[in-house]
Amino acid sequence: MQDHTLRGEHKKTMTLKKFLIVVNIENKIYLPDPEGGTILSDLVIKGGYSDVESVRSAKTLKITVRSPSEKKALKTVENLCSELRIFNPVLSDCTIESRGELRSTNSEN
Repeated sequence: MQDHTLRGEHKKTMTLKKFLIVVNIENKIYLPDPEGGTILSDLVIKGGYSDVESVRSAKTLKITVRSPSEKKALKTVENLCSELRIFNPVLSDCTIESRGELRSTNSEN
């Protein structure tokens, strides 16, 4: 935390860091995955990779969050996913993980 004085008042502000949070959304295992099937049959098997048995596709969201801690950044994205319904829990599984703090470069100020 840093101390700041504004018009004679003493206030404390938190330093926010940037975290990369990755959200992976994929069809439940018991549901068909047409995109994965297409990749398997058209690209993998025709490309000579007959030892590949299956392919499942997924959607990945990479979200940069400003937060005082990694734990709070994860919680922010968990809330975002559930409140905004970015995936259908009946049809999809969703995993959320942090890839850690992003170090800013001079050009990102």
